[in-house]
Amino acid sequence: MPPICDRRGVDPRGKFWTSHGFARKLGAMATVLTFGDSNTHGTPPLYQRGVYERYPADIRWPSRAAATLGWSLVEEGLPGRTAQFDDPVMGGIMNGWPALYQALRSHGPIDALTIMLGTNDVKTRFGATPEQITGGIAALLDLALGDEMQTRHGGFRVLLIAPPPVTESGILAADFWGGAAKSRALTPLLADLARSRDTLFLDASAHIETSPLDGVHLSPESHATLAQAVAHALF
Repeated sequence: MPPICDRRGVDPRGKFWTSHGFARKLGAMATVLTFGDSNTHGTPPLYQRGVYERYPADIRWPSRAAATLGWSLVEEGLPGRTAQFDDPVMGGIMNGWPALYQALRSHGPIDALTIMLGTNDVKTRFGATPEQITGGIAALLDLALGDEMQTRHGGFRVLLIAPPPVTESGILAADFWGGAAKSRALTPLLADLARSRDTLFLDASAHIETSPLDGVHLSPESHATLAQAVAHALF
């Protein structure tokens, strides 16, 4: 019986089939690339500006998810990263599209890619609607699911993660003024987007919430919970 695959050649039972019919089974040698912003990087809730801190690897959700699965890990989380915008405050390297293109050409082959972006896109200075933010994330999915990258890596699955909504609190409240409503509206749009691209989806807000300290970042407990949810979604 031929393998049961979706339209990208991905067997939902856990095998990836190339154009040559070769199956690569997910297991100990599989690799996941986690692409995102500060909540993928591992930034703790902020209590003051200008201080750089990062959780150790054994707390960060990408490391914990990869360890749970027994996979190797490529971490690509950049604080401030957006799905589509150059940031006039943080600089021109924050646009996620060229960064994802570079990451997918720098690393590999990978077996799975997670994308969790959209949090920084709701900042007041971008003036973006939830629909516009969704469009930027659609461009990232189209890049990852396109023939060039799928062929380059021999096929890989994509898990789109809707980030937990911001709450406009603490020292970041002014940056995210008006962002709470936008980020809440983003989740169902991203769910619809994932269905339209026939890819995996995880609603992080069903499992975790942002810290009340700054309304944006995650506690160690939330990292642990998100790691288990991601591992379950990818397994």
